[in-house]
Amino acid sequence: MNSEEEFYDAETGLESDDSCEVSFKDALVFDSKQLTDGSAAQENGVWERRKALPAEMISRNNFSVWSILKKCIGMELSKIAMPVVFNEPLSFLQRISEYMEHTQLIYKACGLSDSIERMQVVAAFAVSAVASQWERTGKPFNPLLGETYELVREDEGYRLISEQVSHHPPISAFHAQSLKQEFEFHGSVYPKLKFWGKSVEAEPKGTMTLELLKHKETYTWTNPMCCVHNIILGKLWIEQYGTVEIINHSTGDKCVLNFKPCGMFGKELHKVEGHIQDKNKKKRQVIYGKWTECIYGVDPKVYDTYRKTGGDSKKLKEEHSCESEQEDDMAEVQETVTVIPGSALLWRITPRPAHSAQMYNFTSFALTLNELEPGMERLLAPTDCRLRPDIRAMENGDIDTASTEKERLEEKQRAARRERSQDEEEWSTRWFQLGTNPHTGAEDWLYTGLLCHLYRTCAGELKPRLLADCLANHSEPPITSQPIAVIFSELDGSAAERSFRGKCKCKHVCFFFNCDLSLR
Repeated sequence: MNSEEEFYDAETGLESDDSCEVSFKDALVFDSKQLTDGSAAQENGVWERRKALPAEMISRNNFSVWSILKKCIGMELSKIAMPVVFNEPLSFLQRISEYMEHTQLIYKACGLSDSIERMQVVAAFAVSAVASQWERTGKPFNPLLGETYELVREDEGYRLISEQVSHHPPISAFHAQSLKQEFEFHGSVYPKLKFWGKSVEAEPKGTMTLELLKHKETYTWTNPMCCVHNIILGKLWIEQYGTVEIINHSTGDKCVLNFKPCGMFGKELHKVEGHIQDKNKKKRQVIYGKWTECIYGVDPKVYDTYRKTGGDSKKLKEEHSCESEQEDDMAEVQETVTVIPGSALLWRITPRPAHSAQMYNFTSFALTLNELEPGMERLLAPTDCRLRPDIRAMENGDIDTASTEKERLEEKQRAARRERSQDEEEWSTRWFQLGTNPHTGAEDWLYTGLLCHLYRTCAGELKPRLLADCLANHSEPPITSQPIAVIFSELDGSAAERSFRGKCKCKHVCFFFNCDLSLR
């Protein structure tokens, strides 16, 4: 396949009005929260996050994916150009931000004194982090090299920054941290997609790392495999399977979770079972449930007794068997989780909106990720994926514009890549650098900490000149959740910034101002 046809061939380039430096100058900013007079919907003076997209999803009934994939069996799909109709209106950077939907579980773990109890809740968080994939059959947009996404949730007490750090292979790095310095959660994800005839398999390469700072504990794990069935005919459905090992590198505790494949009769569909063992390999707790519903914890002795007495030996009756002639058909009859007496509920999925099926099966959390709140566009970093015109057009129901913009961006990025190659210029990441995960010893993209520095130097309503003086003197106002892009919006390209750029001795700030990315 010609490299010009590769789906991921969309990169940032050099500083030029014509070279599309992740340049999204024409992004549409209307969404369902902006009224016709430009005012925003508020409740009791507080901004209310939107509960729907501006338009319902486009029907895919008239599009054939088989015509595209029939020659690609066994191939890696990141190199295949797919029509935009098979996307969902989110960037992959926003998609991985959905790991944070159940952040309350991290806070719960922070408040527990027993390490086994903490591991239980961390295991529930690891399961909850992939729960949003249920029925999400649309493909997120591939991020452009250098694209970023910043999410600040004061109501949930955290901030997140993510960046597309590599193009070949496509790697997305993220770092989330508590506003009160209670935890850090980070990782880099390299999804490998393969088409197997009737299904698409996604292998989520990359390690998740959760640090509970108060307890000085670090947990690591990798996510399970994900498979989308009935790509050619029938109803699309998703299963996740594989073994997930969560390791507490501070105590030696380990949790082993088995995401079970559907099987011939569908009885195991969505099931998760596993156990927690201490450093002496003694089984301390059993974990069970479904990643689409809920997760429970129970004492191993209680679990074993329940199994031995036949509590879990309920057989599927022949007349209700959902065995199918087609291996990829989803089981039509699914049982809910049978709760073992004495179990403790660790997590239950948040119900999706009633109109979720018309909104790409988004969760309530996902519906807010591409929202442009009043005044946000002025503050957003120009590399933020909320400013992508192709994603915005698709969200607004304009599939033709979305397709045109996607192709335009990809072609301009290819040109920028060629120009950079001719100049023998290597790409430099902004917020992450390639290194070694100190806990696993594996190669990982690690957060540089520059964003935290910028938060410290960007408190309140500092004006450009005052901000420049503050940074030049290396003084640090208190931490706030003020978006980093205040520096962009008030300084980048201004006279104050130009006079400041050559005088400041702070390498972090110079590094930031030399950023030649522009999404607008």
